[in-house]
Amino acid sequence: MYKVFFNDRVVLLTDDFLRNFQARYGLFYKYRNVDDLHELITFYRDLKRIDTLYIFHNDLDELQERFKSCFQVIEAAGGLVTDTKGRYLVIKRRGIWDLPKGKLNKGETIPQAALREVSEECGIKQLEIVERMMSTWHCYWMDGQPVLKRTSWFEMVTPGDEKLIPQRDEDITEVKWISRQQMAEISKNTYMTIIDLLKYKNLL
Repeated sequence: MYKVFFNDRVVLLTDDFLRNFQARYGLFYKYRNVDDLHELITFYRDLKRIDTLYIFHNDLDELQERFKSCFQVIEAAGGLVTDTKGRYLVIKRRGIWDLPKGKLNKGETIPQAALREVSEECGIKQLEIVERMMSTWHCYWMDGQPVLKRTSWFEMVTPGDEKLIPQRDEDITEVKWISRQQMAEISKNTYMTIIDLLKYKNLL
């Protein structure tokens, strides 16, 4: 199953229609062709009362590729950063708690982009990747066109002794270290993609 976020709603691409239909509530659609898929995506964007859209096809990989073809796909990368005290690094951007991340530059690898974005957005130079984690997907509309952004996430470590400097030209107003126990409070004012990542790391 593949998960794509529409702000605080979700689209699930699945090859197991019966199990999802029996167990869950939402809008269900069996894939037929790309033209219908385009219309469905626009329809769901405007259908605010339905939280979940299930799209079913026997070949899940093919369905994912057809779904992606309906969007301009953008690659991004970011980090879940810890320090030697076991604290976690968070940022506040436009009033919402987030993790440092951003789009790839031309010629940049995904790990390079993740390290650069964390460094630029938080003012940290001493960074090391521990492991690659999950990727999250979310879509939005830009200049009337649908955009699908994949963010590749990395677990990172840093000594934690550098001064934190928010990148204000990226609308970041605060950067701070928090404890694991404070994650629950942060999750009350963050994005669904971040909640998904924190659950993946058993932090929520």
